Amino acid sequence: MPGTLYLIPNTLGPAEPDALATILPEQVQAIAARLDYFVGENAKTTRAFLKLVGTRHPLAKPLQEIQIAELNVNTPAQALAALLEPLLAGRDAGLVSEAGVPAVADPGADLVRLAHQHAVPVRPLVGPSSLLLAVMASGLNGQSFAFNGYLPTDAEQRAKRIRELEQRSRKERQTQLFIETPYRNAAMLEALVAACQPGTLVCVATDLSLPSESVRTMTAAKWKGALAAGKGPEFHKKPTVFLLLGQ
Repeated sequence: MPGTLYLIPNTLGPAEPDALATILPEQVQAIAARLDYFVGENAKTTRAFLKLVGTRHPLAKPLQEIQIAELNVNTPAQALAALLEPLLAGRDAGLVSEAGVPAVADPGADLVRLAHQHAVPVRPLVGPSSLLLAVMASGLNGQSFAFNGYLPTDAEQRAKRIRELEQRSRKERQTQLFIETPYRNAAMLEALVAACQPGTLVCVATDLSLPSESVRTMTAAKWKGALAAGKGPEFHKKPTVFLLLGQ
């Protein structure tokens, strides 16, 4: 019998041990603690996550003896089979993202698909998703929404893509979500203000679930005024989700 692939959510940023219980259910922590094989985007951050879990639940083995394999954007497709081999041999494993839930805006989806192809049980566990938290807190349409990943870095192409998403949003009444490399957050908001119609709603959701959390929804026109007055969000180098809804 194959093992089970557990999809283990991570925190959305640095968390103190005392705060872990408010972010991840005890059952999730307990499952993570009993596993000795993990697949993560980065071995260092996966160890940091396990070290945090270990402050509340004894780990199955000393941290240095727990096997951690990396799966990220640089992992070749032909390497996935080797990552799955321990599960096919009957060993349970945990798939851990850098932040939030694995396999959503995350290379782990490729391993999950391969697991299904080989009849390996896949069990998703409850935890924070920045995308869903952003939709919840935005006040925008939660009945229909789409995540678009990263927009083009080229200014002209980015503006074109924003206008396309705005048009689709207005036509379908669909909230559009996207993210940006944290050090380019300010450039993204400025691009939104410049490309969107004045009445389009724009939400900026930063550091969700963390003590520094901030969520603001305003029209593009009001955001333009706030930026001109130097009252933009404090989101430099902070993980941020951007949302828009055309009116």
